[in-house]
Amino acid sequence: MRKRTMKRLTVKRRPFGFLEGVRFTGILYQFSITNGSRAPERPHDTACYSLIDYVWLKLLIELDTKMSFSFYKKIAIDLGTANSLVYVVGEGVVLEEPTVVAVSLNDGKVLAVGHEAQKMLGRTPGNIKASKPMRDGVIADYAVTEAMLKYFLRKVGAYGLMKPEVMICVPAGVTQVERRAVLGAAMEAGARNAYLIEEPLAAAIGAGVPISEPSGNMVLDMGGGASEAAVISLGGVVTFKSVRVAGNRIDEAISKYVRRKHNLVIGETTAESIKIKIGSAMPSSKEEAMEVTGRDSITGLPKQIHLSSVEVFEAMREPLGKIIQMLKTVMEEVPPELSSDIIDKGIVMTGGTAQLKSFDRLITQETGVPAFVAEDPLRCVIKGIGIAIENLDVYARSIKK
Repeated sequence: MRKRTMKRLTVKRRPFGFLEGVRFTGILYQFSITNGSRAPERPHDTACYSLIDYVWLKLLIELDTKMSFSFYKKIAIDLGTANSLVYVVGEGVVLEEPTVVAVSLNDGKVLAVGHEAQKMLGRTPGNIKASKPMRDGVIADYAVTEAMLKYFLRKVGAYGLMKPEVMICVPAGVTQVERRAVLGAAMEAGARNAYLIEEPLAAAIGAGVPISEPSGNMVLDMGGGASEAAVISLGGVVTFKSVRVAGNRIDEAISKYVRRKHNLVIGETTAESIKIKIGSAMPSSKEEAMEVTGRDSITGLPKQIHLSSVEVFEAMREPLGKIIQMLKTVMEEVPPELSSDIIDKGIVMTGGTAQLKSFDRLITQETGVPAFVAEDPLRCVIKGIGIAIENLDVYARSIKK
């Protein structure tokens, strides 16, 4: 009887396979899983696979090499005070929902997250609480934030063959305790690795600012809970200041003004609608107005008033003034070599509050430095986080783990 010959096929080591070699026996394909070039030390380190299994194995190796295929997803999350966005590497921004969670007070069970929970704000019975777990850019309710992260990861299909890698942005001025809270919530939600990146850096990357160059770039990021101004050079933050005044505080200022001036109580959603429709950071040549409905603070009955854009401008002056003052403080601390760069390049404005009418003109007028709103300011931060987690080696100095 003729002896069956054996052929040996050498397969290069791959990041996920650690394959030493594959032997053809005519019936089965046998390969050894080792830690590199060493021979297997234990009997169970050697496994036999059929022809179909081997073909699949070769296909996965080719995918891993030529298409950067990965068994796990890389996910970027912008946990904003008002809205949360999720970016999946290779897919882009796949989710954008309000940072609102509805919880049952009887058993602590999460009932709704995002858009569904936002509809419940101000309309819940006594046994349900709809709230925002992020306050001023940091975690205010750890358990609810963890549940919200799990919901986001599940919705984007993050739980595949392996747990996902997750990167989340945090304000530049957060404490170590607040950083650990974000990392802990991400790991508890099911991440295999969790990374943090400072929000001004992420905003600059997403806005297309060349942060690695030896020149000054100034970014003003204004979200829902906090506003941050930072000067960036050589991939790091040179100086920064933050103030917990942003979109939410502007909404509160409008609510207080309407109550004081018109004895009308309005909710957060109505105040935000007023800001978006007729709000302006500078007096407008054309006066606008809108009808506002709420509850009379004296009689307790429903009431409707006529609110003008001039009144809204007056209501917003104080919070906007605090943001301008914070911006001036940062400029005073900028090294002289970088000041000229900032004057030449201007101030890049990102975040939802940057879309307030005439806010760029107000900053230019108050500081003497040209300011402009970045393209797609709402998504600059999430795009920057996505680029950073996709290129961990490039932005290693800007990332914390």
